[in-house]
Amino acid sequence: MNRREILRQLSVIPLVGTTMTPDLFASRVHPLFPSAEENIYRSIGVEPIINCRGTFTILGGSVERPEVIEAMKAASGYFAQYDELAYGIGQRLGELTQTEWGVVTAGCAAAMKHFTAACVTGGNPEKLIRIPDLTGLKKTEVIIPRYSRNVYDHAVRNVGVKVITVDTPEEMKKAINERTAMIYVLACSHSQPGQPFSLEVIAGMAGPLDIPVLLDAAAEDLTIPPVHLAQGATVAAYSGGKAICGPQCAGLLLGKKDILISAWQASSPHHGPGRDNKVGKEEMMGMLAAVEAWIARDHEAEWERWMSWLDLISGKMLSIKGIKTRITQPEGLSNHAPVLHIEWDPDELHITGEEVAEEVARNKTRIAIGSRTSDELTSINITPNQMQPGNAEVVAERLHGILKQKRKPRTDQLTPAAADLNGHWEIDVSFPSSNSRHILFIEQDGNWIQGMHQTDFELLPLVGIVEGKEIKLRSDYRIPGNSLIYLFSAKIENEKLTGSIYLGEYLNATFSGNRILYNNKRRRITIPGGPPLAT
Repeated sequence: MNRREILRQLSVIPLVGTTMTPDLFASRVHPLFPSAEENIYRSIGVEPIINCRGTFTILGGSVERPEVIEAMKAASGYFAQYDELAYGIGQRLGELTQTEWGVVTAGCAAAMKHFTAACVTGGNPEKLIRIPDLTGLKKTEVIIPRYSRNVYDHAVRNVGVKVITVDTPEEMKKAINERTAMIYVLACSHSQPGQPFSLEVIAGMAGPLDIPVLLDAAAEDLTIPPVHLAQGATVAAYSGGKAICGPQCAGLLLGKKDILISAWQASSPHHGPGRDNKVGKEEMMGMLAAVEAWIARDHEAEWERWMSWLDLISGKMLSIKGIKTRITQPEGLSNHAPVLHIEWDPDELHITGEEVAEEVARNKTRIAIGSRTSDELTSINITPNQMQPGNAEVVAERLHGILKQKRKPRTDQLTPAAADLNGHWEIDVSFPSSNSRHILFIEQDGNWIQGMHQTDFELLPLVGIVEGKEIKLRSDYRIPGNSLIYLFSAKIENEKLTGSIYLGEYLNATFSGNRILYNNKRRRITIPGGPPLAT
């Protein structure tokens, strides 16, 4: 990546805090809770986490820059008319990013939703207030390359459009018609220049037909001007709470002015389908400050600081026999940070990367790290871009303390199964506010289980294991852009199966059920040799 050094001062908002030390940046705490032990999260029983994973929303995204905090604080004491505010910010963002215009939204997903609404309605409010009922509207379809289908395209589908998934440029050419509202493309390796179905190829088809192209660059570094606009995208969408280190609940749309004004019309405070995606005046000014800070930041110095933290952790890990480390550099602009991989043979240290990650995730000091096991090696990985000064030393000591421990060799011998699950089980699943009835079709061979899981809508392959009385089952539900995991932890007593279901990001459920007993009378069946002689 080319590093940018801009020497001129850019200010609509004073960039106070640009000379703050990293320690000041890292140690903001609520005045009521001045010490680490009195952390504001602990005051409500929540143990904070050292983030060695990156800019994941479920962990809080990124740490807001000091300039962002100052701008939000300054904005909070005054009032402004929102359309005037949006126009002022839009023009300033355009100047900063060398684009026509910019819009601050309530996150990148909201940016996608508002832009889709703009493409469907063209800024016509009579069409806008009909969403998601698109009856009578002309532009009702969105084309998405299959490589771009992802969990975030819900934001596009929320508008009520019909999604057309295509696999090749030829399929896209055939799919484009008078109902095509826009094309959505996810920034990834497949969309890069030189690829057969790249953004440039897509824009080459869409441009002559005036079909807008939305490029989702949520987790990317902000290039100035945005590289995707040069490749033909109409607008690019960014997350505010990732690389840019703006407000976690803010996002950016940058690009063509007229359609971005329609996207602003489709967002709060205007009533309609985007009213639920409110972005406050504080976040709007904070996002602008984040872009100004991005331009002024010393990205080279940040990178060197990240590398020094990884070197410190690596050095500590290498003092343990059997540990190897390596640092990989990112490819592309998305999640742009180096990653430290700490690897070992699980048969030598008798612990896996997954077990280490689970240990530090659930127990103090809590740390979020990645893990992987493949090719007879297991590993954990450290991403430093959201770590704070002092974290590296804590992480190194915590991981060293776990990995240096002497453990007994693992055994592959399983405890004999003490439960027989063969058959069909009808189970009642209790979600937080509803119930469903599922069926498990189970074949058991000693410790091992295979079968099928009938959910509300799908029949899924089921696998599992029984050790003693401990039962673990798994099924996976996958549709384009989405996945759902069912992890059953169960026990059987008196022919009743009960337990819990881990649903990943969708929280947990409980279940109970019984084996289906077939009491049908056994009798011979005669098949007639021809049509019936009576009815």
